[in-house]
Amino acid sequence: MWEWFIGFLTQVLAGIAGFCGDWGLAIILLTFIIRILLTPLTIKSTRSSAQMQVLQPRMMEIQERYADDPVRQQEELRKIYSEHKFNPLGGCLPLFLQMPVFFALFTVLKNVPSGAHFYNILPALDGSCAGVLASGGIGAAWVYILLDVLFGALTFLPMYLNTRNSAAGQQQSQTLVMGVVMAGMMMWFGWTVPVGVVLYYNTSAAWGVIQQLFITNRIMEKFKKEEEERLANAPVQVNVVRKEKAPRPRKKS
Repeated sequence: MWEWFIGFLTQVLAGIAGFCGDWGLAIILLTFIIRILLTPLTIKSTRSSAQMQVLQPRMMEIQERYADDPVRQQEELRKIYSEHKFNPLGGCLPLFLQMPVFFALFTVLKNVPSGAHFYNILPALDGSCAGVLASGGIGAAWVYILLDVLFGALTFLPMYLNTRNSAAGQQQSQTLVMGVVMAGMMMWFGWTVPVGVVLYYNTSAAWGVIQQLFITNRIMEKFKKEEEERLANAPVQVNVVRKEKAPRPRKKS
C-alpha cells in the first residue's frame, strides 16, 4: 500500500511537471492541490478548536473538582464530549493526514530526475543545503540556506499566532519556547534533506499562515459565537432529590 502511494505521488508529480515544464513549480502546484483537498477537514478542525476554547473553562473546573478521582474525572469529561459532540482529537486530523504525504514526498523527491530544478532559483531540487554548500560554496548555497531559515520561521509562526488566541501566562510562554525549539529542529532537519522537500513544506506552511490570518480566525470567531449562544440557551439541568415521606404512625386501637 505504501509503495503504491509513493508510486502514485511520483506519477502525479511527474505529470504536473510535464504539463508546466518545471519540477519546482510542479511541487508548488501539488501542494496547492493537497491543501485545497484538505480544506473541508481544516474547517472541521477549526470548529473543533473553537469548541475546545469555549468548553475549556468547564473542562478545567472538572479537572480541579475531581483531581483525586481520575475515573470520575474522565466520566464527566466524556459526558461533555458526548453532550456537545466534541472530539478532542478533531483539531489534529488535517495534520495527521498531511504527515503520510510529507514522508512520501521525502521519498519521491530523493529520486527526482537529475537536473530537476525550480527555474533558475533552485538549480538542483535533489540537493541539500549541506551538499550544495560543500560543493559550490556560499555563492551557490545562499538560496538553499534562505529556504532553510524560512523553514524554521514558518514552523514557529503558526505557534506564535495560536498564542494570541490563548490565555496569557505560563502556558503561553511554554508554547513560545516549544515553538523556538521546534523551529531549530526543523532547520536542522532541512539542512540535510533535498530542498524539494523544504520547498513543499514552506509552500504548505505559507498557505496555512495566510489561511489562518485571513480565513481561519474569522471562522473560529463565528463558531465560538455560535457555541457560546448554544450554551447560553441550553436548558439548565438541576438534580432534584425527592425526599421520601416517613410513614405515618398508626393510631393505637
